[in-house]
Amino acid sequence: MAYTEHSFSSDEIHPIDLCEHLAEHNDWEFDRVADDQIAMAVEGQWRTYSITLAWSDFDETLRLICTFEMEPPADKLLQLYEVLNHINDQCWAGAFTYWPEQKMMVFRYGLVLAGGQLASPEQVDRLISAAVTSCERYYPAFQLVAWGDRSAASAMQIAMAEAYGRA
Repeated sequence: MAYTEHSFSSDEIHPIDLCEHLAEHNDWEFDRVADDQIAMAVEGQWRTYSITLAWSDFDETLRLICTFEMEPPADKLLQLYEVLNHINDQCWAGAFTYWPEQKMMVFRYGLVLAGGQLASPEQVDRLISAAVTSCERYYPAFQLVAWGDRSAASAMQIAMAEAYGRA
């Protein structure tokens, strides 16, 4: 059985409490910013990702923002936005955007729990792992476009290739 099946017995645990338990279980650095918000650092293969999850009672949504620093040359922004469009066409859950003022690449997703639904531990785990997996998958494409003089189409071929095994 999964960790999440053993660790939670309450049917009414707050979504941010679930996030905190998951961060503790995985030994991720985290900070409970407020009752309805948590920030954590999750180590990936390419880099460490900053993840913030926030619960909104107003629209009953658990919002995830996963960021990493990126400072592409100004003359590469057009190509970066082009590859962002290609990548977002491939992402069914969540989307990327670039925040130029903060020099951050951002992956965003909202888990809508309308009607008083509760987030399950598996949903929260999947939400975080999907964000990190998407960032890991497309990080090389962002890099190739920004610094490798590759076209968006060429960079997408690298991102779409399946990797088998480990180097």
